[in-house]
Amino acid sequence: MKKNWLVTLAIALGAVFLITLVASPSSSKLTSGSTYSIAPDGYGAWYAFASKQGITLKRWQKSFYRLPGVESNKKSPPITLLRVYSKLKRSWLYFEEEAWVKKGNTLAILGVESPPTKAKFRTWQSSSAGNVKIATTRRSSELKKNPKRLGDSFGAVVWEETIGKGRIIFATTPHLAANAYQDAPGNYRFLTELLAKPGDTIWVDEYIHGYRDKETLVQEKRRNWREYFAQTPLVSAFVQVMIILLVAVWAQSRRFGQAIALKVPTINNSEAYIKAIAGVLQKAKSHQFVWEMVGKAEQLQLQKALGLGTTLLDRETLINAWVEKTQQPRTEIEELLQLPTQRRISDSVLLSWLGKWQGVLNKSQGLSSASK
Repeated sequence: MKKNWLVTLAIALGAVFLITLVASPSSSKLTSGSTYSIAPDGYGAWYAFASKQGITLKRWQKSFYRLPGVESNKKSPPITLLRVYSKLKRSWLYFEEEAWVKKGNTLAILGVESPPTKAKFRTWQSSSAGNVKIATTRRSSELKKNPKRLGDSFGAVVWEETIGKGRIIFATTPHLAANAYQDAPGNYRFLTELLAKPGDTIWVDEYIHGYRDKETLVQEKRRNWREYFAQTPLVSAFVQVMIILLVAVWAQSRRFGQAIALKVPTINNSEAYIKAIAGVLQKAKSHQFVWEMVGKAEQLQLQKALGLGTTLLDRETLINAWVEKTQQPRTEIEELLQLPTQRRISDSVLLSWLGKWQGVLNKSQGLSSASK
């Protein structure tokens, strides 16, 4: 028993390890879009290009809520924050983000989830900064009130919205000015002109890529275990618990508690015999034989209800007794006692005949109860 539990525990821990390994983002994926990255999906080349254009760039390595003007009502110079997501994100804003933009700030989000279209995957889009190379079929069509900055007949690739005094910029691709596009200078010029003018400052969000400054690292290390569990995704914890539970149930081949033996159903021999005979008669198409046998059984039931004994009476005697005791017309019982002339009888005719027999028996039983 102890050995089985050790095997179960080993399987469960192995499953959790594999799920965690597959589900957790890799370090290379997290740094996709970072200005520190020199990989093809990084933004190090654009960062160097924009710096040479007289644009002041700074890397933001704190939480968004530490930005000037987010949690305080103090007036501060407008800020442009660039976010290049490692994977496609939602296009809607949190309440704090929307309130911050309304104060006159600019938020640029590259990598917004939009539906794929029939557009070619690789296209060249014209802009005021020159041709821009785009590698995605995703387009946005919700642009009735929002100007399109880059796109084609299939929809927008880059567009912006005005919220209060500020604006928010969206792009359907996170690779708008990635290192892979160093042979397409129009991409770098377009993103730079889109965000700011010479003399302005652009903050690049590196916090979403896992980078922290010294102050933030010290603060995050001071978090106690309650804060850790409060920020741990409940879905991930729930999935791990369910995996362990399912593996344990599978390994023991039982649910919660001892196994319950199945009850063996009792067999009604008479019913089984009747069904077997009925199947044989149906295949043999012995309709008249069935009619005759069932008719005799129904006649005995009728005689018992009328108090005429259990010996089958002749047809005329039974009809006269029925008329005398029930005061019903003889035609009602005559057609039931008459054998069919056709060789084959359909199921509907047989069921109708049985239904009429049931009606006659009900009337007879009511008569018998009244006489008592």
